[in-house]
Amino acid sequence: MAKQYADAGTYEAKLEKVMQRFGAEKYDYNWDRFSCWVEFWYKGQLYRFEHSIENAKAHGSDVRYGSDVFAQVVLTLEDIARMTERGIYELQTWVAGLKALPKSPEIPECFKTLGFGEIPNKDALKDRYRQIVKTAHPDVGGNAEYFAAVTDAYKAAEKELEKEGEATGNG
Repeated sequence: MAKQYADAGTYEAKLEKVMQRFGAEKYDYNWDRFSCWVEFWYKGQLYRFEHSIENAKAHGSDVRYGSDVFAQVVLTLEDIARMTERGIYELQTWVAGLKALPKSPEIPECFKTLGFGEIPNKDALKDRYRQIVKTAHPDVGGNAEYFAAVTDAYKAAEKELEKEGEATGNG
């Protein structure tokens, strides 16, 4: 079976234009031989669209290339951008009607090191760090290496929260 869509570069360029039309704050994407994803920040909210050859086939679309499922996602996003531009629905309203929201982003290792299962707010981060330091600090009998790792994780976590705040307009 021949490729159904143009080369991936065509859809990468089209995706850039779609993201500009949305006014996306930032975006990222990837595609490989079997699947793809596109994620972007729009009005402070992260959206992620994923697709795969397997999923396409399960829905009656006979595709064989990851770049073709990438093309399908980009064309779908282009349709949603048109819907938004025409005032039919805002992206948030349209997505709220879906059965499943995008997957949460992977939690950075610095938060895991501090014992978090999700990204905390600044106050919770500071409280957790202070709690750990009470027993981890070498002056109170704690392990110097562990204390250094916790301190490095805390600094990295602060930077992550700052980046997140900037990306969502809350920083």
